[in-house]
Amino acid sequence: KEKYLRDKLILGLMKAFEKRPVTIQQVELLGDEVEIELRKRGSNEMSSQEIGEIVMRKLKKRDPIAYLRFVSVYRAFADLKAFEKEVRRLAKI
Repeated sequence: KEKYLRDKLILGLMKAFEKRPVTIQQVELLGDEVEIELRKRGSNEMSSQEIGEIVMRKLKKRDPIAYLRFVSVYRAFADLKAFEKEVRRLAKI
């Protein structure tokens, strides 16, 4: 178990959006959206996997590059083929 830290979420989002046309305020708003969704689930405990899935879903809608950056770290792709598969899946959207 690990305590939820908003700063950790925002830092991860900032890394994903690095050098992308996104303001700090937009990153903060995305963090707010993630937290709202977490609260709606009504549980005091949530796995990091559940949080990561929420973040990935929101990033995928907003910025495919930021999404790929986040997912490549989050899912720790073992090889280039896994990354290519994710890029192909994203391109279909």
